[in-house]
Amino acid sequence: MKLSQFKFNLPRDLVADFPSDNRDESRLMVLHRKTGKIEHKLFKDIINYVEDGDAMILNDSRVFPARLYGNKEKTGAKIEVFLLRELNRESRLWDVLVDPARKIRIGNKLYFGEDDSLVAEVIDNTTSRGRTLRFLYDGPWEEFKKTIESMGNTPIPKYIRRPLQESDTERYQTVYAKVEGAVAAPSAGLHFSRELLKRLELKGVTFPTLTLHVGLGSFRPVEVEDLTKHKMESEQVEIPQSCADLVNEAKAKKKRVIAIGTTSMRAVETSVSTESTLKPFNGWTNKFVFPPYDFQIAAGLVTNFHPPESTLLMMVSAFGGYDLVMKAYREAVKEKYRFLAYGDAMLIL
Repeated sequence: MKLSQFKFNLPRDLVADFPSDNRDESRLMVLHRKTGKIEHKLFKDIINYVEDGDAMILNDSRVFPARLYGNKEKTGAKIEVFLLRELNRESRLWDVLVDPARKIRIGNKLYFGEDDSLVAEVIDNTTSRGRTLRFLYDGPWEEFKKTIESMGNTPIPKYIRRPLQESDTERYQTVYAKVEGAVAAPSAGLHFSRELLKRLELKGVTFPTLTLHVGLGSFRPVEVEDLTKHKMESEQVEIPQSCADLVNEAKAKKKRVIAIGTTSMRAVETSVSTESTLKPFNGWTNKFVFPPYDFQIAAGLVTNFHPPESTLLMMVSAFGGYDLVMKAYREAVKEKYRFLAYGDAMLIL
């Protein structure tokens, strides 16, 4: 397929700047792939679409405070540093994005904190905005981590047109977030409240849990018309044996497996056996899913509403069917569903 096939008009006022008042009371659009039927519900109504023995695959990745603000040596120019991933713990090396990038060159020192107590040196250029930083910190790693966390900010997306609020620390995190390492929230999971999870558990739903640390690669624009030429950036994945066992047990019993988010879907499709079962996995994935694609693990998907021409929309279209998903998106715009991370949700069955 071509990039231009994933264009649609997204009015800016449909991009959610705030989450819903209650996690599980965002809107839910339900797509039925076999019949093409589209329903309009609240997210907590998802309990009516699952049965005893069904499995919902959760991504327990936890967002860390990845956005730092510092100053450049000598000039004092304000610099934003977005921590992407730790490259070497002992050497305090990090892969980062900097803004404005034109001011940051190899050899520059950056100072963080009110008293400039944390210093980093630029040691390499990786992309136009990418840099490798070495933090000049001699203390134990645990102390360094606490320092970073105390100075960092919750990395809510730049398209949110308001200042960071204290409530974002909690709301831009799933209630089951556990393993720190993501720079963006697995947003489909933001709709689950603890109460809804308990109700689903009492109904007999199981929750196989994996970890995929969301990077910025999923959100980078596709710049080639021919999708086969697009390369995804790698993201770290761990699928434990316990997750594989629960998924495979549900499949063996002919129960429905539902991936909560494109991150969970991408993770499980990375590690499929020749018998179409899920295998444990610990490594990295750069899997790019777009139509047509034969999904092996999940029979359902919970996801948010994504921007035009995004790799996320492409995966959703591959799962739900291109024509049905694009029809649903046109209806979502017409019905004023809220889009992107803090927006509403879609359930595809």
